[in-house]
Amino acid sequence: MTPRWIIPDWPAPARVRAASTERVDGVSQGPYAGFNLGAHVGDEAAHVARNRNVLKAALGLAREPHWLEQVHGAIVLDLDRNRPVTEPADGAVTSLVDEPCVVLTADCLPVLLCGRSGERVGVAHAGWRGLVRGVLPAAVACMGGPAENLLAWLGPAIGPAAYEVDETVRSAFLSGDSGAAGCFEPNGRGRFQADLYGLARRSLHAAGVEAIYGEGSCTFREAQRFFSHRREAPCGRMATVIWLTN
Repeated sequence: MTPRWIIPDWPAPARVRAASTERVDGVSQGPYAGFNLGAHVGDEAAHVARNRNVLKAALGLAREPHWLEQVHGAIVLDLDRNRPVTEPADGAVTSLVDEPCVVLTADCLPVLLCGRSGERVGVAHAGWRGLVRGVLPAAVACMGGPAENLLAWLGPAIGPAAYEVDETVRSAFLSGDSGAAGCFEPNGRGRFQADLYGLARRSLHAAGVEAIYGEGSCTFREAQRFFSHRREAPCGRMATVIWLTN
């Protein structure tokens, strides 16, 4: 197999390694066809295990990533202390070498974080519920140190042209940030097109992170590259992984 992935275009230190997978290749079949890395979506366990082994070998990972039980919450684990991982979480950070942090997505936004000096890395799973609940400020706080010393990268997620939400979602954001109104465009169906990337940027800025890179993909519209829960549920999951090397 020859899986494909995106290498983040950000000025991270050389010892910081990261990748965000696409759905291309892999052994999964049916609605999970391709490089599905999610073990919780109904795919055959053997197929997921094979795909995960290929990912580990292709990226040269020294150990298996810590696959989280994601619940659209705001718990972020520090893998320097929280090992083995036994509780649900939507993010992980570490300062340990060869300790991969990973989240799975299929429309939600994966967000990578690293320190400018390369001493610590992390990743968060940021769907709209996680953003409202504060998963990104939690990840920034878990990284430690001044937030202005962090870099962030926004991976592939559903784009605003495809992401229709109702007033409940809009109100959830505006109740904590009235300026978020600019991230919701009314459409002709009495609903709104939500800019998940813009909402994540606002959350990161509020937490003190200014150096933000990435975005631009749309998991819903780019069907050949990405899984999309909104387009074709049930479906597979992509992985966004980050780790430190010596």
